Amino acid sequence: MSDAIPQPEPSPDCNYCPRLHDFIAGWREREPSWFNAPVPPFLPIKGIASAKLLIIGLAPGVRGANRTGRPFTGDYAGDLLYSTLLKFGFATGHFEARPDDSLQLLDTAIVNAVRCVPPENKPTPEEIRTCRQFLTPMFDQPDSLRVVVTLGSIAHQSTVRAYGLKIKDYPFKHGLPADVPGGPTIISSYHCSRYNTNTGVLTTSMFHDVFRLARSVIDSVG
Repeated sequence: MSDAIPQPEPSPDCNYCPRLHDFIAGWREREPSWFNAPVPPFLPIKGIASAKLLIIGLAPGVRGANRTGRPFTGDYAGDLLYSTLLKFGFATGHFEARPDDSLQLLDTAIVNAVRCVPPENKPTPEEIRTCRQFLTPMFDQPDSLRVVVTLGSIAHQSTVRAYGLKIKDYPFKHGLPADVPGGPTIISSYHCSRYNTNTGVLTTSMFHDVFRLARSVIDSVG
């Protein structure tokens, strides 16, 4: 199995979703030094074949991954996510909110359900559905995959649909584990956005509990 990013991948100028394509084009004019393209997965040191944990986010933030080109890098959500991954041994190095820092993932991969930044952080149902063609291959690659953590209801539902399962059988509930037949355990979590943490929807302790459970499931399987 190849350690390369799973295929197919969107082209840098992907135009499957005209609204997102035009939105990125506008940011390329405003900020030509930014990444401003579909954001690729962040893969573990040993490649996708080594991934035991897969984290699914919603979409790049304008000044986060759309700027830096790495998921959850450049905005608040990454501060909480990567500090948590470091705490539970899913990452090593130091997170400095830039793609050339020393942070590396250990047996963990991160990808967004929607690869391009959407206006107001709100992709449409059609955009989510269209981009699923790039999400599904992430589940086909690693034989070692044990846990999928979905951040937010949209990422959770897109993941469930990518597995060909029914939403009613896999409801979104923070911290709830559910086994995919013949596959990994899906654990849903509230998204680690500043809004959720500021309003108390998600606390650091609640977020840690999700990854403590993920670590327990992975370690129990080996």
